[in-house]
Amino acid sequence: MTEIGRWTHINKLLNRGGPFAGPDFIPDTKDQPRLLKLLHDDFHVLVIGAGGLGCEILKDLALSGFRNIDVIDMDTIDVSNLNRQFLFRAGDVGKPKATVAADFINKRIPGARVKAHYKKIQDFDEDFYRGFNLVIAGLDSVDARRWINGMLINMVVTTPDGPDPDTIIPMVDGGTEGFKGQARVILPRLTACFECSLEMFPPQVTYPLCTLAHTPRLPEHCIQWASIIAWTDRTIQKKFPIGTKIDTDNPDHMTWLYEAALKRAEEFHIQGVTYKLTQGVVKNIIPAIASTNAIVAASCCNEAFKIATNTSGSLNNYMMYVGNEGTYTYTFEYEPKQFCAVCGSNTFTYEVSADSKLQAVVENLSVDPKYQMRRPSLRSGGRNLYMQGLLEATTRPNLDKTLAELGIVDGDEIGVTDPALPGNLYVKLRVKFV
Repeated sequence: MTEIGRWTHINKLLNRGGPFAGPDFIPDTKDQPRLLKLLHDDFHVLVIGAGGLGCEILKDLALSGFRNIDVIDMDTIDVSNLNRQFLFRAGDVGKPKATVAADFINKRIPGARVKAHYKKIQDFDEDFYRGFNLVIAGLDSVDARRWINGMLINMVVTTPDGPDPDTIIPMVDGGTEGFKGQARVILPRLTACFECSLEMFPPQVTYPLCTLAHTPRLPEHCIQWASIIAWTDRTIQKKFPIGTKIDTDNPDHMTWLYEAALKRAEEFHIQGVTYKLTQGVVKNIIPAIASTNAIVAASCCNEAFKIATNTSGSLNNYMMYVGNEGTYTYTFEYEPKQFCAVCGSNTFTYEVSADSKLQAVVENLSVDPKYQMRRPSLRSGGRNLYMQGLLEATTRPNLDKTLAELGIVDGDEIGVTDPALPGNLYVKLRVKFV
């Protein structure tokens, strides 16, 4: 097919006006080369995730004329991926998703220049992300979406006249779960960010650390104990080098966790620990359906095309697809949240009694829909109250102390950091005793 014939479907969008086109868009056949050059050479898109949704997004972008595409994914291909992640074949099992997906698109679609990054999004700094005109998130992790949302928000330069438009990098966020899916457009510092709508997600299932360590009652308690406590305890976990992070796609890691959890369960006479349940708890497996991925990816790439060409106004700003109700979709606008920890005020008044233990505060930060912290670390007045990671063991005794015993008085602020937020963002809790 000739170059002209190949882009016939795109040309129809570029040479026709419409009631929703941007004020700077002038439909004209003379304008097509400029817009096609924008898509082909000047517009850089970053796709985060090369799984079920990411594969669809990469394919749709390349077939829509986008050429400069980067893709980030830290996972490798598993046999279970092959039924819906169509860029992968049986011979690719064990290989990085990002690398295989990029190679497939580059070979299949002439002119596509997809660059793969087999890393975590946290491995890149601001300079890397500033090199893109648009970010599309096709992630199955709320934590990762919160992190990239915070990074893009933090990159915006605010002037007395408002946010500097040249520093705003739009993010199109897609997500699917079973027959349901959503697509949204986030303009950092202009529209509601991902964190503003965090309360719409159900709080993650968490278990108190003291329960895991001393009085497990459920098979999930034993599995969480194996992954959080036993894995980092050198007296228990001696198979893998110290500092090794759990790779949920590594059968050796998962087998060790299963066996450790099973032994723990037998010690406390708990039934129900299986290898499958261990995978479900540690990997937080979410059901996926290929058709839902295709619909949501099409919506995300449609928004990307509109943002790049200005041929139509972008989504304002959230679309929900409900496949179990037919092909039902509805759209509404999320408004910025005044007390958003990322794009608004990050200081919250935290009402608590003076005799409340620090353990209760940590647990509340995990289960309260307003916060939904993953592994919060707390500091106040230059002191470590409770720290995750290397300092966890030394600060763990503070969990059994009351705020009064820790020297916290009415009006004090507690700084909270969490892996779900970029390292330079934190939540401040202004304590109010009641």
